[in-house]
Amino acid sequence: MENTEGEVTPVPDRPAYLRIADTLREGIRDGSLPPGTRLPTIAELCEEHGVSEIVVRQAVTLLRGEGLVETRRGGGTLVKVIPPARRVAMDRYRAVTRPMAVPETTFTRDQRITWAEYRLDRVFTRVRADDDLGALFELPSGTELLRRRFVFYSRGEPQQISVNYLPWELVGDTPVSDPAREPWPGGTLAQLAYLGRPPTRVEESVRSRMPTPEEAETLRMTRGVPVLAITRRLLSRAEVMEVCRDIVLPADRVVLDYSIDL
Repeated sequence: MENTEGEVTPVPDRPAYLRIADTLREGIRDGSLPPGTRLPTIAELCEEHGVSEIVVRQAVTLLRGEGLVETRRGGGTLVKVIPPARRVAMDRYRAVTRPMAVPETTFTRDQRITWAEYRLDRVFTRVRADDDLGALFELPSGTELLRRRFVFYSRGEPQQISVNYLPWELVGDTPVSDPAREPWPGGTLAQLAYLGRPPTRVEESVRSRMPTPEEAETLRMTRGVPVLAITRRLLSRAEVMEVCRDIVLPADRVVLDYSIDL
């Protein structure tokens, strides 16, 4: 690099922790450090690179923040194993509205799991719509709603959180408001059909964000991984029957597929 007088100015060396992170990152990406591999210990990396423990910890923290490694208590730091992303397509909604030979929901279809491999944690509460929910429902603020928070498990592993709302006037004092009836074959779509309001339209908006601490803990996520947050509305003709705010999915576990017939 030249200065204004044409003299060559030395380029400063990259900080040691960045150089160590570069080396480890390259090994992860070229496969010489495959998923599940335990990284060298802090002491070994200090000796190899001639740096202090603080510098090595900075490098490892950087890689952890990128979602490339995870540190386990008593197990050292390992290259993160990222399972194949499941594909989530809009036509999954169409599938569960057809007659079912076996119980299923959009989630079990996405995960390709049996009913026995499916688990659903749930918390039901009665709330009133805030301004945002009122706008989504096209109803006045303060309208009574049933709030349902679900955590979805596939083969014992938490994969998804959703918080959805239904008008209390529609679901109050019906089996849909009873958490003991969950999981319900066919999910929310089947419940609305049971109530005589079968969905005729699905609307989704997707954004990415970092998870809240509670979401990251619930979904057992490593640091540095964002989530996809999907806001959904289910409509029956012109009426909004359900608002889901939000469906939360770890971004490294899912691919959203959308197709449009022209």
